Formats: sequence, C-alpha cells, structure tokens
Amino acid sequence: MPVERRLAAILAADVVGYSRLMERDEAGTLAALKAHQRELVDGRIAEHQGRIVKLTGDGMLVEFPSVVNAVACAVEIQRKMIERNVDVPQDKRIEFRIGVNLGDIIFEDNDIFGDGVNVAARIESLARPGGVSVSSSVRDNVGNRLDFTFEDMGEQTLKNIDRPVRVYNVSLGAPLPRPAAAPQAAAKDKPSIAVLPFTNISGDPEQEYFSDGITEDIITDLSQVSALFVAARNSAFTFKGKAVEIVEAARRLNVGYVLEGSVRKAGNRIRINAQLIDGSTGGHLWAERYDRDFGDIFALQDDISKKVVAALKVRLLPEEIEAITNRSTTNAEAYQGYLLGRSSLFGGWGDKDLLKAARAMFAKAAEIDPGYARAYAGMADCDTSLSIIGDVDVSYDDILANSTKALALVPNLAEAHASKGIALFWTGHSDEATAALERAIELDSELFEAHFFYAEACRSAGRYDKAAALFERAAELRPTDYLGPNLLADVYKWLGLHEQCISAAKRGMARIEAALAKSPDNSRIICWGASTMVFLGENSRAEEWAKRAVALSPDDFIVRFLVSCAYAAIGRPDAALECLEFIFSHFPRTRGVLLGWINHDTQLVSLRDRPDFCAFMKRLEAAVAEHL
Repeated sequence: MPVERRLAAILAADVVGYSRLMERDEAGTLAALKAHQRELVDGRIAEHQGRIVKLTGDGMLVEFPSVVNAVACAVEIQRKMIERNVDVPQDKRIEFRIGVNLGDIIFEDNDIFGDGVNVAARIESLARPGGVSVSSSVRDNVGNRLDFTFEDMGEQTLKNIDRPVRVYNVSLGAPLPRPAAAPQAAAKDKPSIAVLPFTNISGDPEQEYFSDGITEDIITDLSQVSALFVAARNSAFTFKGKAVEIVEAARRLNVGYVLEGSVRKAGNRIRINAQLIDGSTGGHLWAERYDRDFGDIFALQDDISKKVVAALKVRLLPEEIEAITNRSTTNAEAYQGYLLGRSSLFGGWGDKDLLKAARAMFAKAAEIDPGYARAYAGMADCDTSLSIIGDVDVSYDDILANSTKALALVPNLAEAHASKGIALFWTGHSDEATAALERAIELDSELFEAHFFYAEACRSAGRYDKAAALFERAAELRPTDYLGPNLLADVYKWLGLHEQCISAAKRGMARIEAALAKSPDNSRIICWGASTMVFLGENSRAEEWAKRAVALSPDDFIVRFLVSCAYAAIGRPDAALECLEFIFSHFPRTRGVLLGWINHDTQLVSLRDRPDFCAFMKRLEAAVAEHL
C-alpha cells in the first residue's frame, strides 16, 4: 500500500499522574478512566468528526479534518472534566493534558506518523493539568472563529524537534460554541472591545506610569457598562511596547473593536490622541485629539469613555453614568501622586527604597485629598511589604488603620479590602483575613494582590487545593509574576502532584529568566530562581544561584529564607540552618511569618528530624508565643 501524506489536525492527550494513580488504586483508576472515555470523550470526538487513531494505557492520539473542530473538542472535554471532578478528591482525580498541532502526517496501515504527530505529543507534555496547549499553526488557523482567548507562552524548545515552536495555552473561561461543518465567527450578544496600552510619547520613559494609569482607568470605566464586553487588563497589556497590527490584536483578543491612543504630558499640559477601530477591517469609527490643562484629566477620561460608548451605539444606564463619572478623587495633583506611588509599588516588591518612595507618594496624595481612599490603601500595601522584608519602623496598627480608613471612605473598594486582608494575614488573624480577601475578589475578580495573598494564606493554613486554584488565577492575572508559580510548585508538591509541580516550576523559571534579562543583578530574582530550580532537579545550578544571591544581598530576609530552602533541598542542611538563624537574629518582627513559612514549605522537610533544627524551632515558637 503506498504511503499517503496529508495535512491534518492532531490531538494528543494523556492522563496526568497516571502511574501514581495506578499505584494507589489500580482497579478504581481503570474503572474511572473507562467511564470518562465511554461517557464523555468518545462522544465528543465523534461529534467533531474526529478519528481515534490509537489508545494507550494513559492516553490517545486523534486525527481531525478541521483544526477548529480539534480545538473545540479538546476544550469541551476539559470543561466537562472539570464538572465531573467537582466532588472527586484531588488525589483521585483523572485529569488530562491535551496538545493540538496542525502539520504534515504520514498515513500508513491505519496509523499516523511524522513531524505533525511528534509536535502534538511534545506540546501535550507542556500543557497544564486539565488544560489545552496548541501550536502557532493551530492558533493562526483558528483565528477568531471560536469564542475564547489564547495565552502566548513564547517559543519552546521541544525534545527531538529541530526547531523552536511557539506554544499557546487556551483559556477555558466561557462556554464554547460547537462549530458547524463550516464554522463562522462566534456571534456575541454584545459589542466587545479591548483597550490597548496608550503609548507614552512624552520623550521621558519615567512618564510611563501616567499613560498606563490612564489606560487602566479607561478599562475600569468601560467595564462598568453592562452592555459591553471589555477584554481584561492583563490580556490587553500583553501588547504593551509591541508593534502589532490592530486587526491582529483584535483577533488575538477575540474582540470586535479596539481603542488605542497616545499620551504626552509636559508640565501642566496633557495631550491625548484616541481612536476607536473596527477589529475586523482596521477602519476608524471615532477619533479625537485632546489638548488640555492637566487639571481637566478626569473630564477628559469621562469624555473618552462616553464617546466610545456612543460610537458603539450602547445605552448607558443611569447608575453606569454615575459609576464612570464618580472618581475616587477630583484633585489632579493627588491623582498623579497616586499613579506614581502605584508604579513604584508594583515595581518595587522587596526593594525597601522603592517601597518607601511609593509610600511617600501615596501619603502626599492623601495629604492633598484626605478623602482619597486609594491613597490610604496604597500606604497600607507599602507598609505591609516593608514589614515583610524586615523594616522595624512599620506598625501593623498603622497598616490596619490605613486600610480601615480607605474602607470608611469607599466601602466597596476592592483594593482596600485586599489591603486589610493582607495586613490581617500577616498579623495572624486568618479568619478575618480570609473574609476580607474573599470580599476583594468578589468586588474585583481581576485583582492580582487579592488572589495572590489569599493563596498564600491558604497555603500557610494547609488548604492546598484552594491555594493551588488561587495561585493559578494569580499567574494568569499577572503574566510577569514569578513568585506565584514558585509557591504553586510547592503547593503541588504537598499534594503529591509531581507533573503539576514541574509544570508550575517551568512557568516560573521562564518568567524569572525574562525578569533577569532586565535586571541581571537583582538578588531577589536570583534567589527565587535558585528555589525554583530545585523543583526541576537542577541542584548544582540552584546552589550556584543561591551563593550569588547571598553575595549580592547578605542582609536580605527574603533572600536568606529562599536560599535556606534551596540549601535544605539539595542536601546542605548546615547552610540552610545558618540562613534561618540569621533571619531569627536580624528580623525579630518577622518571626511569626517565618514560623508559618517553615511549617508549610516542602523544601525544608528534610530538616525536620535534625536535633539542631528542632532546637531552633522551639526557640522560634517560644519567641512567637511571647509576642502574641
């Protein structure tokens, strides 16, 4: 029989942790897997015109005539698996990884081979547990014909593949419409828009905070409009600083319209150019040029939001008009101080000088406008971060006072609930902290800080399933954050989920390496890298990075703790204990935090049976109890 070559969409899937599941309960695992295959998987594949080429014990290979059908089928299976696993304990769940590729295959003896199959299998190994990953050829061919978004994971080096392949993770958020034989663009029940980061054309890179702040405020304003779908901030900001065609941006964000613009601030004058563009044609629907005094910044933002709404022929409800025009402050100088403070806070985690500068800016904003709730929340966030890194001048009473003041001014301010929750968490009030952080997430489902610190609170309390879900969401909300993936890897290790642990660690290292490219001598990033490498089994490299981090910042609390974790995990217990003793002696205010971290960090488990470590823990526990 002659060899047949053809282009096809290939779906590769396997069961996460199959060997572990079989070792624990062979009969139960096989029965559950067969039930999922019979009740869900086979039917979905048939509905999307797929052909199962082969089944292995823990996986399958499926061929589809349409790449859209292949991706739609993969996402439907994963969404249904989430529902089927709701009441199943984490350690007994059947979860799939799925990879999809479009490529050339060889068809022979009812089997398929070739580069297209190999790439699909390698991409599947990169997928998150319960997730779907696809190649760039799949992403490009799907276009905007299915109603979900893709997360760009960058170019990946795949085993035995001689070229790097760009890989995307598929968002499993909203329900996915099933494609017909010739799928059309998914219809939306309301207009959809993305606000791309406004470009800073002031000629001063330090003005970047201002253009970002205006962009975020316009996103917030438009999100108040119930008749609009607005792309999330973290999705839109993936285009920051990148040259991209508007039609391509709209396709990748899966929206019908795009708002873009530029900002120039010089002295007391501000100039903004804004244009609303049809995402399918690139044609302009509305454009405006504003040249105003800086004091008119709020009226200018209101006007942009209202003009966009009018151009899209959307009706504003009275309460939505009020939400758009009701600002936390009407003082332009206070607003500028707040934006400066936020910029320094976001860029200064762990940097005492930057955090103190940010706090001073928030304090100045509150002094100018004593009714500015976000300024008080910002001060609370700065003080919390300063306390964590050992600043003895910070008072937890002040942290709680500032977050409480913010809530008294604006009871539904998500940032203030998060600030209070973070402070309560670090002071040991876990139940109150949980309530505050859950309220923050309820008010703003895209607030990174609330998800991250709630995850950390759950991790410290041993609620690992909940912590994993929150850390995963935090990683989505801030794609540059490398702390969350490291802590997520630790959580998955506690849960005994080896594959998930490795996957989280790989994500973390990719972000750490990107951050180090910008700040090669940042000791905090280096020590997080050392800790993350341990999860990947790169012990020699981890030790090199640990030594470098301590050499750069020998007196840093976070550096010392993370390095102690790395040393303990690679078999250097004396060096690990030396770092912990250093923290105990030099940072007495953080002993409560230190105790929680030690009790819930998998990399320190190897120290538990050592007499010197047990003696250290008794001293630490006594010191913490003395100050309760």
